[in-house]
Amino acid sequence: MKKNSSEEHNPKQEDLKRNTKDADGKAMTTNQGQKVNDTNNSLKAGERGATLLEDFILREKITHFDHERIPERIVHARGSGAHGYFELYESQEKYTKAGIFTDTSRKTPVFVRFSTVAGNKGSADLARDVRGFATKFYTEEGIFDLVGNNMPIFFIQDAMKFPDLIHSVKPEPDREIPQAASAHDTFYDFVSHTTETLHNQIWVMSDRAIPRSFRMMEGFGIHTFRLINHEGKSHFVKFHWKPLLGVHSITWDEAVKIHGADTDFHRRDLWDAIEAGHYPEWELGFQIIPEEDEHKFDFDILDPTKLIPEEMVPVQRIGKMTLNRNPDNFFAETEQVAFHPGHVVPGIDFTNDPLLQGRLFSYTDTQLSRLGSPNFSEIPINRPINEVHNNQRDAHMRMTVNKGKTAYFPNSIGGGCPHLAKMAEGGFTSYEERIDAKKVRERSESFNDHFSQPALFYRSLQPWEQNHLADAYTFELGKCTYDHIKERMLYILNQIEEDLASKVAKGLGMEIPTEIDTPLNQAIGADADVEKHQPPQKKVYLDKSEALSQTHLSGNSIVSRKIATLVSDGFDGEALMNMKNALEEKGAIIQLIATHGGTVTCDKGKNHQVDAALLTTESVLFDAIFVPGGEESVKDLLTEAKAKKFINESLMHCKAIAVSKEGEQLLDATYGKDFKDDQAVFINQSADDFAKAIANHRNWNREEKAKSIPA
Repeated sequence: MKKNSSEEHNPKQEDLKRNTKDADGKAMTTNQGQKVNDTNNSLKAGERGATLLEDFILREKITHFDHERIPERIVHARGSGAHGYFELYESQEKYTKAGIFTDTSRKTPVFVRFSTVAGNKGSADLARDVRGFATKFYTEEGIFDLVGNNMPIFFIQDAMKFPDLIHSVKPEPDREIPQAASAHDTFYDFVSHTTETLHNQIWVMSDRAIPRSFRMMEGFGIHTFRLINHEGKSHFVKFHWKPLLGVHSITWDEAVKIHGADTDFHRRDLWDAIEAGHYPEWELGFQIIPEEDEHKFDFDILDPTKLIPEEMVPVQRIGKMTLNRNPDNFFAETEQVAFHPGHVVPGIDFTNDPLLQGRLFSYTDTQLSRLGSPNFSEIPINRPINEVHNNQRDAHMRMTVNKGKTAYFPNSIGGGCPHLAKMAEGGFTSYEERIDAKKVRERSESFNDHFSQPALFYRSLQPWEQNHLADAYTFELGKCTYDHIKERMLYILNQIEEDLASKVAKGLGMEIPTEIDTPLNQAIGADADVEKHQPPQKKVYLDKSEALSQTHLSGNSIVSRKIATLVSDGFDGEALMNMKNALEEKGAIIQLIATHGGTVTCDKGKNHQVDAALLTTESVLFDAIFVPGGEESVKDLLTEAKAKKFINESLMHCKAIAVSKEGEQLLDATYGKDFKDDQAVFINQSADDFAKAIANHRNWNREEKAKSIPA
């Protein structure tokens, strides 16, 4: 007997029933059984005040999260690091008493760890993801850790939500897939209910989430910190790292192919550049906000999901960091390095940013889990360069051999040592911020604007960047299997920008809903006023910000850029040497890609070492293509499908291509015949013109026409 339509098998409904069966109708509790009425906001001294240590719900939630996996980092597991130094341009003593920012004679050692966030230690480098950018300064006053990302904002406003965020983006627990990817149901279910995530999430959908190199991405401290000068005056500060190579990304199609060609692409790139003497450099910038200007903006500067546009507060570049040495041992250094936003020195202090406040607790707990002991600071990579004196003793893996009888203070047997440092001696003192507030588990209404800055970001992008972003949303939401999640996301994207929502809806083959059933913002307590915390309509306090588009951050250098030179026996040796000498003088790396390995012979009879055979490499691993002439060489290349693939893919990915003499025949035999008038395709032209196009990274004006080239 045929079942009626209501009785037909519905896998998605059955899946929903399975997922809700165990928790249906049950109130949330702590692990000790206390019922919880708010798991979204930490306990604070006033809604914009400091987070309180007594918040046992926050501590239990974060502690359990920090200890979920060992020994791999729960987030930022896959990383790459390097040593270097920081030098100050000009004293910043009007803002801070921190020696690192006041003494221009110093050359402060640093260790930097770059990372992806969501994937495990064995995942690939080119995942669409936030990149960690953590810097350990070994200052004369102690360790200062600037623990940031390559995006200036974070997903959430309160640390209480961090376990929820990461649980949603990690592989779904019933099947442990997908790895290192946000394109799945649980992540977008969370995002669509927690609209404070939208600003960071739109950055992740942009090209910023797939950088060309660690060396070609910005870094941000994310939070608003304080700088304190010798007079005790406070200024708010945002930290920025600006790469001197410019800010560059790759396309999603390249990322997919690089995953297959070299899963260690970013790691290898950083290592090879330093080994070759092409030392990565970043300038450190301050955005300074006077204490009296704290409330002058249309957003809250303590909200970690908001940036301060550089048009409103310019970035002052105050010094430069250079990375000039690779680690000697990956595990001992890159894996065991322990960062903590609470590692500050006198002259730097915290604000009441509720995400920062939670991180100040969480990071120590995480290091205890990962490294197994409170003595993690004695591991060589974590040791300060100044001497350490205190009464802390013993514990697992203690390395310091403390002498004498006393391990307490005050004492007379040990001569009262170590004594307390006075302020004049550089003792750390916290900023005396006045606090007069009730203990509440709430969030400031000034944090409620969730749409204005994502809309500003989208408006600030060039059309090609906007198209990439819309394609990313279409791909990610296309991987979701629940229609109601996709509908909620389309509704929310429409609140940010109708043009964006329309493009994504078209790609999904769906309509944009005019209303949704569930509240947009779930980041409130069970007893809170829902209407009070609904995000308002977006504001336009700035039309565009040039600093948000990579178009304005390209730089003019080709240092360490890799140029694939396609050759076979009989190639034009003079043309190769002319191009090689000109580009290497500007810092580029020229590699011979031949039809075979070993050596290849030029038209002058000279043998040249081959860097890679066509069969063993891919165009996506290079920044540009050069094809020198030589009748025999070009004739041989024309029989190689892989050589033609190099040209076609490079055209599709908008890269610069140069050919000389007979090399033009390879253009004629590929889609290059339709791009001879392209501004980044050069036929018998100077190396200088080719170099300028490489420095521009890509000719994105080519992209629409290049879409006709098969991937």
